[in-house]
Amino acid sequence: MCVPTNFDGTVRRELLHRGSKFDIETLCFTGNRGETLKRECIRHPGSVIVLPLLPDGRVVLIRNWRLSTESWIWELPAGTMTKGEPPKTCAKRELGEETGFAAASVAPLPGLPRFYPAPGLTDELMHAFVATDLTPLQQRLEDDERIEVHPVPVQVLEQMIVNGDIIDAKTLLVWFTWKRSRRSS
Repeated sequence: MCVPTNFDGTVRRELLHRGSKFDIETLCFTGNRGETLKRECIRHPGSVIVLPLLPDGRVVLIRNWRLSTESWIWELPAGTMTKGEPPKTCAKRELGEETGFAAASVAPLPGLPRFYPAPGLTDELMHAFVATDLTPLQQRLEDDERIEVHPVPVQVLEQMIVNGDIIDAKTLLVWFTWKRSRRSS
């Protein structure tokens, strides 16, 4: 039974589901009027998103079949960290797996090195990187991944945003943060 212990912000956790990439818990706490409240929370090991920039100025986008939306989504490469994996190591791994590119340089995104993509739903902390000096290799997709690689000029990417073709929030946030950091430097 999920019963909060007091009103000082203490939260009691109850595991609902242990998954392959994340867990789901019920969080019980005392509300403002003294009542017991329950909320579900996804416990996530953290993730990365990578802005891959080719020497000719193109951006490597992916078109990703997302099972949760049952649709194709335009986005930047991203993925879940394994337990104990440093974010930069994960960024390099995900870039290679999803796009088939290796990067000589992977650096935190200026102005937004990390962020919570959906703090009302999960404790996932996403780390943002910029990858440059890319070398083409072989894409290494996982069994459940359907990903097409599309290097696009900046103007095309921006037109895709205007047209509503890119609706992935993490991709939009990273792109606009990178653009702002370029204007500042």
